[in-house]
Amino acid sequence: MVRRTKEEAQETRHKLLDAAEHLFQAQGVSRTTLQDIALRAGTTRGAIYWHFKDKADLFNAMMDRVTMPLEATFTQDDSPLPKGQETNCVALYRIRQCTLNALEQIVNDPQTRRVFEVATQKVEYVEELQAVRQRHLAVRNNCVSSIEQRMEAAAQQIGLRLPISPSVAAQGLHALIDGLIQNWLLDPTGFDLLKIGPSIMDAYLAGLGFQPEPQGPAATAKAVL
Repeated sequence: MVRRTKEEAQETRHKLLDAAEHLFQAQGVSRTTLQDIALRAGTTRGAIYWHFKDKADLFNAMMDRVTMPLEATFTQDDSPLPKGQETNCVALYRIRQCTLNALEQIVNDPQTRRVFEVATQKVEYVEELQAVRQRHLAVRNNCVSSIEQRMEAAAQQIGLRLPISPSVAAQGLHALIDGLIQNWLLDPTGFDLLKIGPSIMDAYLAGLGFQPEPQGPAATAKAVL
């Protein structure tokens, strides 16, 4: 009986998060009330307060269900390179592959796309949502830090002196890809994200002194002499 109760409580929690996710996308976070969410989930406001402290807590729980594309790929543990992808710059290979993975995730996963849209275009950091802002900053900073470490390692592996610091280079790459995704979300028919995204990324990396080796989509990299 206890197990069933726990399962029911978990099911209610998921329904509330699903309802919040869709309402936040349709109406915006500030315009969506807890009562709206309760009605959409077929429950009561009391059920919301049983599971969540407030709207910000509910929002952050919704975000925890889906890791944002860049954060999901750049902060994951390193795994062995695929067979046949030998390279003289493993770190740069991982930068490129993480970026490609992020683009594929946002294009092919509807829930990721929906939550990313809410997180970047449907939330106002008003007083009641300061906890949401702090979470956003913490996740962003962690991701940029991971990119910086990979960027510095990539330069060291091939003896490249970057024209700007690894920190600035990481900020630039994150802003470039993050902004590209946001613009694509405004009009997915406007351009092919999976087609132009890698080209734009490679142009940015080339500007830093890296150049892809001619070995296909998962190209490795070498320094431009």
